[in-house]
Amino acid sequence: MIRSELVTAVATANPHLTQRDVERVVATIFDTISEALAIGRRVELRGFGAFSTRAREARTGRNPRTGTAVEVDAKRVPYFKPGKDLRERLNVG
Repeated sequence: MIRSELVTAVATANPHLTQRDVERVVATIFDTISEALAIGRRVELRGFGAFSTRAREARTGRNPRTGTAVEVDAKRVPYFKPGKDLRERLNVG
């Protein structure tokens, strides 16, 4: 599902809201999650999962085209851990 499909699904489920209002709500939620992760906070959505960041150490990588060694800086990457309810819904059957 892409962002526009999410907006359409939420707008369909909530006919009292306009498409523009739903777009604003979805954008606000994504922006808030991104801002929280950027300052090192964890975002937990009960029943769905938790977003956090993980640190990756600096390392020596390889350029796939030339095979030469390339230094890759240390960085933080987003991490998602699904909640219990989500895991159960995915593994039914």
